[in-house]
Amino acid sequence: MIALVLLPVGFVIGLLLAPMAAPYVGEVPRHRRILVGLVTAALYGVLGWCVGLEPVLPALLYLAAVGTLLGFIDIGVKRLPDRFTLPSYGMAAALLGAAAPFTDDGPQRFVHALIGMAVLFVLYFAQAFAAPSGIGMGDVKLSGVLGLYLGWFGQDAWVLGLLVTYLLGGLVAVGIMVVRRSRKGEFPFGPYMLAGALISVLAVG
Repeated sequence: MIALVLLPVGFVIGLLLAPMAAPYVGEVPRHRRILVGLVTAALYGVLGWCVGLEPVLPALLYLAAVGTLLGFIDIGVKRLPDRFTLPSYGMAAALLGAAAPFTDDGPQRFVHALIGMAVLFVLYFAQAFAAPSGIGMGDVKLSGVLGLYLGWFGQDAWVLGLLVTYLLGGLVAVGIMVVRRSRKGEFPFGPYMLAGALISVLAVG
């Protein structure tokens, strides 16, 4: 039931958020706004179906909405704007913190979320420092947000999210290299980070 309610809610939220990409991708035409709405609606429906009326659901719905917008921008211009990633730290922490008192082992989960955030951020930052052509600072900033969610769901979710991210991103990167027959060219990694986190949460959460 909750999934059916969330479908139209997600669609409307996606429609409202899509124009916010304009400063980065240019004018967002109607069909792209509808696409963002449909993707957001699908994510809301899946989360409603799999998670249900759990205290953590609002935090996940926030991630689905902002993640869809970030993915749309990253695919278009290979950029993850600070305007959306940085405030997400506060929003995600606030929503997860609000869920903690109503969740079994909630305070412990919140501590794990903070640890997951810090460790994933450091991991991505180290990779960006060692190989700046592979990971951008936008990916680093997004990693901390995703680390909050993955840490909330535990070590297994954190590890699985990381593995799925690099598996998906690696497969696509290899495919692009085969088609282009070159290693050159920027590669939007954000959508695979978001997909890896979502798959992990649905599988373990």
